[in-house]
Amino acid sequence: MNAYTITEAENQLSRLVDEALSGEQVVIIRDGKAVVTLAPAVAASPPTPMTPEDVEALRIARSKRPRLPKDSVTLVREMRDEVT
Repeated sequence: MNAYTITEAENQLSRLVDEALSGEQVVIIRDGKAVVTLAPAVAASPPTPMTPEDVEALRIARSKRPRLPKDSVTLVREMRDEVT
């Protein structure tokens, strides 16, 4: 474990980030107590491809939604014209 005061961390932040990214545990201390640990951010997992079953489930869910009385362009135009 590598421990640094806040002042040391301010002066060496780039190097400390590199240490944390390489797997080292980097701890920042204040008044002799550990207050922060630097660690790499967890990368988001790649999205899972949709299966044909997913597409079918979406199609069914969409078919159950009620239809709007007008298309969206007409509705937006009417809302815009009401304001002016």
